Amino acid sequence: MATNALGVVSRISYLSSDVLVDVAGTNQRSAFTPHFDKLAGYRPPTLINVPNGADIGLRIPKISKDASLVVVTLHAERDVLNRLIPSLPALAGTPLVINVAVHDDLSDILPLRTAVDFLIHSATVEQAHDNALLAARLAKTERAIVLHAFQAKAHGTVEEVDELKVRPFLDAPIKAEAKQHHANGHPAPKTFQSLISKPVEEDARIQQYQAAALATLALVRRPLLPLHHTGGPNATVAIVSLGNSLAQLYLPDDYTVIEISLLQPSPTNSILAALPSTVTRIICLEQIYRWPTKWTPLYLDLLALLQTVNPDQRPQLSSGILADLPKASHDVQSAIKTLAENASPTTPRSRLVLGTIPSHASERPAKRPHVPKHESAYTKALDHVFADRLEISNSPELVETKGEAATRPEYALGRVENHLAGRTQLKNAVESLLRTSRKSDVPKSLQGLLEKWLQAKPSGADSAKLGQDIIKELQEHQIDHPAAKKVSSLSHQFLSTSHWIIGSDAWSYDLGSSGVHHAIASGLDVNLLILDTTPYSARNAADPDKRKKDIGLYAMNYGNVYVASIAIYSSYGHVLRTLIEADKFEGPSIILAYLPYISENDSALDILKETKVAVDSGYWPLYRWDPSKSEPFSLDSEAVKADLQEFLDRQNHLSQLVASEPKLAAELVTSLGSKLTEARSQKASEAYDAMLGGLDGPPLLVLYASDGGAAEKFAKRLATRAKARGVTAKIQTMDSFSIEELKQEEHVAFVTSTAGQGEPPQNGRDTFKALNAAATRGETLFSTLKYTVFAMGDSHYWPRPEDAHYYNKPGKDLDRRLEQLGGERVADIGLGDDQDADGPMTGYKIWEPLLWKALGVEGVEVTEAEPEPVTNEHIKIASNHLRGTIAEGLKDTSTGALAASDGQLTKFHGIYEQDDRDIRDERKAQGLEPAYSFMIRVRMAGGVCTPAQWLDMDRISDIHGNGTFKLTTRQTFQFHGVIKKHLKPSIQAINRALLDTIAACGDVNRNVLVASLPSLSHLHEECYRFGASLSDKLLPKTSAYHEIWLDKKMVAGDAVKDIEPMYGAYYLPRKFKIAVAIPPNNDVDIFANDVGFIAIADQKGRLSGFNVTAGGGMGVTHSNKKTYPRTGSVLGFCSVENGFKVAESILLTQRDNGNRTDRKNARLKYTIDRMGLDVFKAEVEKRQGFSFQPARPYQFDSNVDEFGWIKDAQGKYHFTCFIENGRVQDEPGKDFKTGLREIAKVHKGRFRLTANQHLIVSEVPESELGTIKKLLATYKLDNVQFSGLRLSSSACVAFPTCGLAMAESERYLPVLIDKVEAICEEHGLRNDSIVMRMTGCPNGCARPYLAGGICRQGARFLSYATRWRLLWSTPEQDLSRKRHRTTDLGNLEANDQTICIGTPGRREIWRLCHSRWLYFCDDRRKALVRRDGRRRGVPRSRLIGANKSQRMPTGVMQDTVFVMVSYGT
Repeated sequence: MATNALGVVSRISYLSSDVLVDVAGTNQRSAFTPHFDKLAGYRPPTLINVPNGADIGLRIPKISKDASLVVVTLHAERDVLNRLIPSLPALAGTPLVINVAVHDDLSDILPLRTAVDFLIHSATVEQAHDNALLAARLAKTERAIVLHAFQAKAHGTVEEVDELKVRPFLDAPIKAEAKQHHANGHPAPKTFQSLISKPVEEDARIQQYQAAALATLALVRRPLLPLHHTGGPNATVAIVSLGNSLAQLYLPDDYTVIEISLLQPSPTNSILAALPSTVTRIICLEQIYRWPTKWTPLYLDLLALLQTVNPDQRPQLSSGILADLPKASHDVQSAIKTLAENASPTTPRSRLVLGTIPSHASERPAKRPHVPKHESAYTKALDHVFADRLEISNSPELVETKGEAATRPEYALGRVENHLAGRTQLKNAVESLLRTSRKSDVPKSLQGLLEKWLQAKPSGADSAKLGQDIIKELQEHQIDHPAAKKVSSLSHQFLSTSHWIIGSDAWSYDLGSSGVHHAIASGLDVNLLILDTTPYSARNAADPDKRKKDIGLYAMNYGNVYVASIAIYSSYGHVLRTLIEADKFEGPSIILAYLPYISENDSALDILKETKVAVDSGYWPLYRWDPSKSEPFSLDSEAVKADLQEFLDRQNHLSQLVASEPKLAAELVTSLGSKLTEARSQKASEAYDAMLGGLDGPPLLVLYASDGGAAEKFAKRLATRAKARGVTAKIQTMDSFSIEELKQEEHVAFVTSTAGQGEPPQNGRDTFKALNAAATRGETLFSTLKYTVFAMGDSHYWPRPEDAHYYNKPGKDLDRRLEQLGGERVADIGLGDDQDADGPMTGYKIWEPLLWKALGVEGVEVTEAEPEPVTNEHIKIASNHLRGTIAEGLKDTSTGALAASDGQLTKFHGIYEQDDRDIRDERKAQGLEPAYSFMIRVRMAGGVCTPAQWLDMDRISDIHGNGTFKLTTRQTFQFHGVIKKHLKPSIQAINRALLDTIAACGDVNRNVLVASLPSLSHLHEECYRFGASLSDKLLPKTSAYHEIWLDKKMVAGDAVKDIEPMYGAYYLPRKFKIAVAIPPNNDVDIFANDVGFIAIADQKGRLSGFNVTAGGGMGVTHSNKKTYPRTGSVLGFCSVENGFKVAESILLTQRDNGNRTDRKNARLKYTIDRMGLDVFKAEVEKRQGFSFQPARPYQFDSNVDEFGWIKDAQGKYHFTCFIENGRVQDEPGKDFKTGLREIAKVHKGRFRLTANQHLIVSEVPESELGTIKKLLATYKLDNVQFSGLRLSSSACVAFPTCGLAMAESERYLPVLIDKVEAICEEHGLRNDSIVMRMTGCPNGCARPYLAGGICRQGARFLSYATRWRLLWSTPEQDLSRKRHRTTDLGNLEANDQTICIGTPGRREIWRLCHSRWLYFCDDRRKALVRRDGRRRGVPRSRLIGANKSQRMPTGVMQDTVFVMVSYGT
């Protein structure tokens, strides 16, 4: 026995459906859900929970394909039901029941009436139960859409049908005789059926309804009728109702009540049969409180029905509202009698009401429109700039109070005009009061305030404060003057409001209707921010029939409008500057804001990339047009400006030179002629040589496609060896050679590597696309082409069998495609495999002789030795102590790059050449060189700098860089986006700050790390002095740095020669890194460095010496098994004084024993492994002249930073700020760059950069503490209430600037952490220090190999996405015995990140425990697994030994929760 309509309908929905769709309400939870939970023991349908706001009409076709009945449960909410209307016609023929819980008002239900096959209403619990069954039967047997609306608040008892009978009832066949049965029998002689002029044709669906009703009657033993009526046979007043039940009321015999249950189709004959012929008045009552038209649906049905009755017998029809009825029965009867009396012929148009309309049933406020989340970036910027002064005149928040029209531009413009009119009234009132004050006894203080307010800048912050003081004076002195009263009434106008109207690029299609024209023509001081969301990549996909107007150009033609183009993901500083200028401009302002996205699911990273391409390509130029300035136009796009300047320089240089020196004109022309003659002569010589070469052997074209350079090297080798055999060989990239040109070639050798998911490299993709397109068209392009292919790949890159076909896929596809297009294969495809003993060379040696045989030169004896390849060692020895041709290259303005050899040498000067990889392809398509820029890294031992130096770094990043700078894992500053002409000014500015960049990179000792432990400041000071001194002692001695960058000239005649007493002319084989750690914190990851000094304190807490480690290094070359990450080995203990000698001896040992033939195997870690640790240690001790003492005890318990305030033993304070991934920049809501600049202006201590990319405001005295705390709070730098995962994370730069990056890192890690944080919260791990480090390539700049787990796919670094699983383990757990918590994080996009997470097939745990092995265990067995994915069983003892491997010592991280991952098998 049930008492609740919601409960009985939920039960029937659950029992009858195959698929049950439950739609959440506005409170994000469906009221049906608790009832479904109680039914879990029954046969469960497929339950789908749909969030509020989702379009269920789009989901139903996907889920109803194999379902015999779909039931949807939802609440009667306007938005949900309105979204359903357009989808219902497409669902015709779908067995669908929509059970809608109605709360008093049927206004939102009735619009769906004509869109469904059946609409049934239930007013009581019993009706709700029986009609839910009837609806299910109707939908299933007739494959119809049935909408069942029931009163959710109805209560009562009902005998529910047994659950075992529901399915048989629905599946029972339709009885033929049932369809012919008429529920109402023959027409009664005294009803309106006897008065109609002609029979009313009944809808065929009525018979379907009656058949289902009879079947339901047989099940529940209760009649189901399209309507219910009570009353006397001679009634004169008929009440036809839709809504709350009136049938139970006892009314006089002259009344009859008809309750409509079936609304669609309308039961016309049943209504006529229920109306006594004596009725003279019909009152139509509907429970509809909000209806847009005057007449309601049921009223119109009755009106149409009565047209069939003879006019002289037609009763009067009135319309009314059925509201909440009184509880007492006699009160209801009295109300009905009053209603009948009011329904008089004299007032036929009046709307009657039975009962009391609920207060909540009045017109609901319009719902606030949804604002896409990405657009909040601009609103946050507006709020940041204007704060309390900001008014968005068409803000969505106004809809709830002002109605839906509040977001329209014309309404917003009216609001602005009204506000400005009020401001003008206030100004007039102030001037009037000021004039009066000069003639009366108005206090001088008030006069002064009034004058100051009139003189204050409209946008000044003082205007509001002055206004408050004026009102205060007026209240104190009670000035009786109309102007004073006017000023008081307009007090809200004292604050100068910044008015903004925000719109979309849809306004660009009709400037008149959108309000843009009106805003410009009005001359009002209003600002329009117009968002253009069209991505650059989709710029050509617009409707060609709709042309977007250039609003900026249109507005500039008026001459009195401020116009600007901005892009918040390109330059945040430019956005802020533009907004401020627009606000100050007196008149209309048009700001075109770029925000390229397709949906809210687009990541900020995708928007950033689209913005960069659009801005740098000139599609979206950044500019400002300010008519108030003498030079109105300002071009702010740096890339466009640079291209324009280059063009102007190139065009004007010659003409200016001739104009200034006319006598040079003839010489210039003569010089030009001689150059042309020289070029022709050289070309003729080359043609002659080519002809002679062609006489000796056949021509060969070598085309290659290469991303990393490996395939290019093999292609160049092939061309060189071909020329040595008398073959005329030329070499080009695939994309630089067109298909038309390829048709003319005879012998072609293709060399290609493998990129991505079996894709061709970037410089070969156009060729592959063209060949595929030709093959699709069935063309035969090559009739004379003879070809062969050499493909390069890694057979173990994809360990899963289903992915094995990706191995060398581009080469194999190319080989097949060329044959398909008519080419002749002269040598079988060669397959170079990284996993072979000699790498790809193994396959190359097999393939190359086949090519020589095909060319007929296999018997040619090559006596001339092949030229030795130019390596870094050759570049260094020929560089004249790191000079090279850098100085000459800086003067070359024809390119933004330096020579390749100089690019290697600039690393020694702290500079890396890079280009913007986000726009590389776009620039290539435009025929432009890459957008070259440079990264500058500062040498700053220990990461300690003064506030003055911080301000200098901040200024350099703004003037010469991209406006941001990076705090690196080497405790120093790093600038990005420095173009070539800014290199020298940048280095000079760094030098003026008493810092330098020499040896920040290159094959020398780099920046020395020193632990940043604020709590042990006295020990830190000693270690810092040691580290700084060590850095200076190991500096290269060349004067090239000062000559090139600081303009210090060489001694005339080379009288003085450079000499490197320590490094020599070759310098070191590879980079060399040193770190100093202070236990118990290992924030510098001491074991990741070539040399490590672990500080050992004496009993007094003073530095007594160091435990020395050697051989650490994180760098790995992808797919090169000879490379691996390695942690340092402890050599022993030395005193502080001997530490310098130890470092020098290790460096010299590496200099003389390191591998100079293979840079990928040249780090100190490989030298130690090749020599053996004992031999290496003996060599070091021999050089330093003393032996190491035994290592002293030490303990590391953390490698993360301690955030927040710490007070040291000297009474000074230190605050560690969280700087996510070390990027110092301003962004909406996080003005960290500005905040740190303001702190540096007042701070008297020092700044310390941590090796985890964070910042310590250090040595704050007690007197300065309040000021620093206030600034930290103002700029939200004091917020360290982040999850332990986020606080412990770090990332390298990676895309878009790092040339080695294979995946995203810094830009993606915050997105990944957002996803993982939700899982951590769920499992109670918010505050656990889970160390997550992400790098964009295997070199491991963020030291991910020491984070506790390495995230890879198929035991390979940086592979593509699969499904992964996140596992947590605390160090005190035994990995081989304890179970671990796992969480599915699903798929992540390919190439998005180093760390991939997801769902495997079983529980597995992988842990790096050796340079070539991973520790693995699951619930069934234990094993060691090679990095290539092969596994083998290992005894328990071997497992323990592996865990204690020297290359990954235990105890590196003791109190940190590890992040472990596993891939599916």
